[in-house]
Amino acid sequence: MSPTAVHFGAGNIGRGFVGLILHRAGYEVVFADVAETLIDALQVTPSYQVIEVGLDSRTERVDNYRAINSRSHDAELVRELAAADIVTTAVGPTVLKFVAPTIAAALLKRSADQPPLAVMACENAINATDVLAGHIREHCSDEEWAAITPKAVFANTAVDRIVPAQAADAGLDVTVETYFEWAIESPPFGSNPPEIPDATWVPDLAPYIERKLFTVNTGHATTAYHGRLRGISKLSDALADEQVRAAVEGVLGETKALLVAKHEFSDEAQQAYVDKILTRFANPHLPDTTERVGRQPLRKLSRNERLIGPAAELAERGITPHHLLATVDAALQFDVPEDPESVEMHELLRTLSPAEATERITGLTPEHPLYAEVLAVVGKRVTV
Repeated sequence: MSPTAVHFGAGNIGRGFVGLILHRAGYEVVFADVAETLIDALQVTPSYQVIEVGLDSRTERVDNYRAINSRSHDAELVRELAAADIVTTAVGPTVLKFVAPTIAAALLKRSADQPPLAVMACENAINATDVLAGHIREHCSDEEWAAITPKAVFANTAVDRIVPAQAADAGLDVTVETYFEWAIESPPFGSNPPEIPDATWVPDLAPYIERKLFTVNTGHATTAYHGRLRGISKLSDALADEQVRAAVEGVLGETKALLVAKHEFSDEAQQAYVDKILTRFANPHLPDTTERVGRQPLRKLSRNERLIGPAAELAERGITPHHLLATVDAALQFDVPEDPESVEMHELLRTLSPAEATERITGLTPEHPLYAEVLAVVGKRVTV
């Protein structure tokens, strides 16, 4: 019988990345999601296809999965989790608190004779599994947490694969880029990590998390915000624009300097990583847009995220991050009425003073060395 992996989040990333890798590893994947139409489709469709585009394009069929509506069938999901080998998430960092109670209930039901459940949050956030574990802890008494601890292994991960918005008629099929990386910290598992051949096991995940966040995510957002200001829709077209390309290369030069100094990556190795990332962004087969990639600007401008995070660390090292500041300015001009965070951001810029908006949007306070520079940028966009 196949080992079982329960995966929260049956969207494009869940099906086209995490679910695919677990399927390749021989797991029966149980998708859990609150999207009724999506779960219903998975329940009646025996397989879907993942179309990898770029160099070495190929199409792979995914089957041997089940699907559960986590809103209406929570008790069934708890039973699945209590018996599973692995649980993963791709729901977004802010949603982790909503899946935590179900995982906590399952761990309490789990037999002490079973091997520990491998818990891994696959989110675009630093140490997301630690965040998930913290939310689980909030739903347990001290005695319950003591009982749960031997039944689970919490391991942080870093995930990297571009999964663009899909065609309206794609159904369950997912188009993704050929490149991917799923780095998982190995120490929590000791000598017995799960069998996931496509994963990269690393002794210290922090450098990999920040390298990915401050290169891939920072570069992706930079391309989107500058591209949209230039009136360009397709992401690969944005990178082909000389002004956008210069902005992205400038930002990634700044984050490269930080990563080399902080994590002792060699300059040559980090530049090779940057070059590979730029090649991925330029992939014309990915139908991604500056509007989609730029969405949720408030999250992306928050204190520890892809723009303010590295900019603040550079300022703390005495370096003024001019290119990152220019991207912060571009992000503040991102105006998409269909995106709730864009609407909220512009409301803040209309109703708050520059100082209030700076602290509310970026989390920076006056004592931080980056504050004055960001205050000046925000001040240009405040309309109060």
